[in-house]
Amino acid sequence: MSYALQTDSLVKTYGLGSKRIRAVDGLSLNVPEGSIYGLLGRNSSGKTTTIRMAMGLAQPTSGSIRVFGLNPSRDPERVRVLEQVGYVPEDKMLAGLTPRKLLELNRSFYPGTWSDDLARKVVRRLELPLDTSFMKLSLGNKTKSALAAAIAQRSRLLILDEPTTGLDPIALDELLRLLVEDCTAEGRTIFLSTHQLAEIEQIADHIGIMDRGRILLEGPLDDIRASFRRIIVTGAALPATHPGILSTKRLAHATQYVLQQEPERFTQELTSNGATVLESCPLSLNEIFIELCRTAEEEDEDEGAAA
Repeated sequence: MSYALQTDSLVKTYGLGSKRIRAVDGLSLNVPEGSIYGLLGRNSSGKTTTIRMAMGLAQPTSGSIRVFGLNPSRDPERVRVLEQVGYVPEDKMLAGLTPRKLLELNRSFYPGTWSDDLARKVVRRLELPLDTSFMKLSLGNKTKSALAAAIAQRSRLLILDEPTTGLDPIALDELLRLLVEDCTAEGRTIFLSTHQLAEIEQIADHIGIMDRGRILLEGPLDDIRASFRRIIVTGAALPATHPGILSTKRLAHATQYVLQQEPERFTQELTSNGATVLESCPLSLNEIFIELCRTAEEEDEDEGAAA
């Protein structure tokens, strides 16, 4: 498998001495070419810092990052231009421009791949006003402007940092349709960073869940969904620990387990030991995210207390 973006034990620290902060802490990601990859995380989890390193806008403290095999720190221009990486930053400030001028500017930078037809399609579908000063645009229209310019580049890799900021439900639905219809249909890769899980679950085929600068889980979304399950059981001598248990909760008259792996095998073990399974259901991506982050927090607190 070939990858559009890869990191290996990536670290980025800021500050000095006791005020030193690890924004990214040993991050290893694998973004397959042609995928829609959602990097999910809470605010300040390290998503934007990771993207800035991918664009050559920040230097890693240690570890490595590659975009189509290139090092963004050493070859930022080849990454951004020759390899045609489209980028929509979290801070979408373009003072002095109108959306029309922004599109014309981007068109001049990417004459070999730019699509006027696609630009017009995005403008029409997102209902973007072209001749309003950027400073007078709503937050949603600023986001639409940046998205239209990036999508029409027809880049091999499209990196979108919080791309849905300010979008209403109709515009959001149109954006998701455009990304699927006009980007992945041509084999391009989309890498989205967001904390809005419901929208990513609609289109992503790969996800990474990030918290406190670390990757908690990564893989194809279908495989991740299949490996998590909530099981509610009754019985005597129920297990307190098991390799697949992510969390355990005592209910009024039962016990709830959240399983991260091999839920079928665990269920079989429970029933063979006389337990009664009252309920077994899959978890949504939002529930998986919350369980993983909560467990990681508890582990960090336990390590801190032990230290």
